[in-house]
Amino acid sequence: MSTIQQNTTNIHHSFRHFSKLVHLSATLHRANISKSRGVRTEMLFEWLLTTIFNRYSIFRAEKSPAFSKRTVRNCLNNAHTNWQRLVQLIGVQLIEYVQHFTDDRRRQALIIDDSLFKREFSQKTELLARVFDHDNQRYFKGFRALTLGWSDRNTFLPLHFALMSSKNPQNQLGLFKTTDQRRSQAVRKMNDVALELVDDAIASGIKAKYVLFDSWFASPRMFAELVKRHRDGIGMLKKTKKVYFRYRGREMDVKSLYQLLLRSKWSTKSDYLYSSVVKFEVDGNVVPMKLVFVSKRGKTNQYLVLATTKLSLKPAEIIQMYGRRWQIECYFKVAKQYLQFDQTQIQSYDGLCGHLAMVMLSYDILALAQRKNVDNRTLGDLFYDYGRPLPDIKLAQALSWLLKMINGLGEKFTQINDILDSIFAEFKQALPSNLVRLLDNA
Repeated sequence: MSTIQQNTTNIHHSFRHFSKLVHLSATLHRANISKSRGVRTEMLFEWLLTTIFNRYSIFRAEKSPAFSKRTVRNCLNNAHTNWQRLVQLIGVQLIEYVQHFTDDRRRQALIIDDSLFKREFSQKTELLARVFDHDNQRYFKGFRALTLGWSDRNTFLPLHFALMSSKNPQNQLGLFKTTDQRRSQAVRKMNDVALELVDDAIASGIKAKYVLFDSWFASPRMFAELVKRHRDGIGMLKKTKKVYFRYRGREMDVKSLYQLLLRSKWSTKSDYLYSSVVKFEVDGNVVPMKLVFVSKRGKTNQYLVLATTKLSLKPAEIIQMYGRRWQIECYFKVAKQYLQFDQTQIQSYDGLCGHLAMVMLSYDILALAQRKNVDNRTLGDLFYDYGRPLPDIKLAQALSWLLKMINGLGEKFTQINDILDSIFAEFKQALPSNLVRLLDNA
């Protein structure tokens, strides 16, 4: 071998550190992931994560001498594995680790959002459906990946997920058998499932007091349900005439309220336009809410409406807190661009949940590395560091570097110079003549 190759960031070393940090063996057992014989499940997980970082599918990935790819597929497709619980258990342990370096006064928040999980060329995928994509305003074949994450403003960690299909029979394309809890969850209303994910996070001990979401989840009922759970929602409201709020004894929608404030003599502020407290009623319960009208960036005479049930927050704090929601959008971008988010040939619904869980664990490793590093590398930079080799080092250069390092030790410890000289002489005699010449020329 004439060259030596190294990786700037060794994925295997990072995985072992990650495994110790989250107690992976015990965590896998708690998520009902175990093998009675054969290779350990930790080895399967390390191979899967390495495959993701190398941007390969299971089919194209390099084979392992310790197990077959069928073993990996059987692990992913196991219907008894609770993949959602695995992501949650690991997320909770990482949050506890990160909190050691976080100021207790910093506000923690849960973030809810969903993203398109495309399966355009699939035909026999279980629970496959036509789902609506809000960004492109059209239907695609696939799923909606509903995700719940945690943020302390510096770090975002995925905490829970649900792979959503469609309840409408006209949009159902694949095999539909909602016989268990996971599959029945996939066809329920997304807002109801989002609250279930929040309930699981609260039950696991997450102390975040705020829940952030965009306009697709920001209904009065969502805010009211979060208040029942002693959590405050912060979201963007739709400018619709179907939802009314009570302001100074009058019922009006947000458009009418904005026009009323616009006609008033109140002056706009530098970082927002107007702020007002309104009330809404859900199932006979009246809930107060603070609205903040913000000018839309790059759009003249247009505005956005932020809302929260935490009345003590100042408008600038509400805007700052809602800005954290962008972290989950960055997660989706990293997952789709680098971590094979929807690039898989798996057809079973259990296997797809397993694949999505592995994507989230891959992101956890990147987020942990970014939190620990002192430089300002992005997650994309870290991803490429896991797979990018350094320039090849010639063997002669490596040996020359080694000898210089040992010589440096000899200069520090003068009493062993004679011993080192004799070791060098014997070492060079044992080398082939061509390497001796290379060392002399180096």
